Amino acid sequence: MSTTIGDGLATLAIAAGIVGYLYVKHQSRQKRLEIIHEERMAAMEKGIPLPEFPLEPAQEGPHDANVMPILGMVLLTLSIGAMIVLYLNLPVESHGFWVSPLPIAFMGAGLIGFHFLNGKRGR
Repeated sequence: MSTTIGDGLATLAIAAGIVGYLYVKHQSRQKRLEIIHEERMAAMEKGIPLPEFPLEPAQEGPHDANVMPILGMVLLTLSIGAMIVLYLNLPVESHGFWVSPLPIAFMGAGLIGFHFLNGKRGR
């Protein structure tokens, strides 16, 4: 395979975008911590008690119980479709590659199975 300069530039642009995103996220977090620190110092100088709170907001997971089976169905159907397309369109000497999306299909089936096996008994 031969790569072109355009491929390298696209890769560098993606890497620069990711690094830029992480930098902006870090800067906004630092600015928020500085503002919280200044507010706390001003409150301490005035003698106002402030309640303790975590510096990082709690990361909450998805509350919707339908997220896992929907994601499982999407992964399963997309990978089965990709397997069908690969089987029908690949040349005869490389027909064995139609199974390459199989791990994604297993992941989708696993998410669907986990959802139904982990379901609440009282429903």
